[in-house]
Amino acid sequence: MASLERHPTNHQQRQKLNSRDIEYKSVKPDKSLSDFVESFWMLHNPNDSDKQVIILPDGRVDLFFTQSAIEPFHITLLGIGTNPEHSTIKANRITFAISFKPLATEYLLKENISDLLNKGKNVSDDFWDFSSSDLLDFELFCQKATQKIKSLLPKELDSKKQKLFELIYNSNGAMTVEELSEKVFWSSRQINRYFNHQYGIPLKAYCNILRFRASFQHIKEGKLFPEQNFADQAHFIKEVKKLAGVNPKQLSKNQNDRFIQFSTLPEK
Repeated sequence: MASLERHPTNHQQRQKLNSRDIEYKSVKPDKSLSDFVESFWMLHNPNDSDKQVIILPDGRVDLFFTQSAIEPFHITLLGIGTNPEHSTIKANRITFAISFKPLATEYLLKENISDLLNKGKNVSDDFWDFSSSDLLDFELFCQKATQKIKSLLPKELDSKKQKLFELIYNSNGAMTVEELSEKVFWSSRQINRYFNHQYGIPLKAYCNILRFRASFQHIKEGKLFPEQNFADQAHFIKEVKKLAGVNPKQLSKNQNDRFIQFSTLPEK
């Protein structure tokens, strides 16, 4: 299963989704983790029936801690997604998760995830000393994960990579590869070699995903025209259809809460 929508810290979002009271919570990470962690979150389906959803590409790498009445506790690492993926939130399933920024795979997880593009893999059930008992309290889970990640923070971070991701995120993927290359003094060829080797995706494709994701709130509000850096309306529609499988209007309707990231966006 790919990333859902996806801190004990400054801001916490709690809500019940419209569809059968599936519960979602999201917490932002401590600022010291900002280069590596985007959020901690949980999703709970308390019902006796499954919920069918579609997962949209969002540029994150997710570590899922999951169990249900019929599923034993297990931990799954999910790579970057580039396509809409049909998935299932199983009945009575609880999932706590850490949504990582890509740099975390290299510096915290010590993983090359190029072979996890649009895929996931199970990791050890005692990874980072987590167990089923950690799914009893989301706040305590966040505290434990924060402490563990802080213990793994690198003493040194490649300044070019740090600056590159800072620019990518701050611009919502709107900067071109050439602009990014000039800003970080790193050739386009070397950047793409790094992205393909480490993440299995070219930089431009990754930026397109972030730009698409930055449009979620606008589309949910019915603003079916580009507010990000798309060339024109036709380009916007083409990119949305490529990454969502539907056009912006269909996406905004989100029938049956099937696009789970839209359902978990905060109301404005």
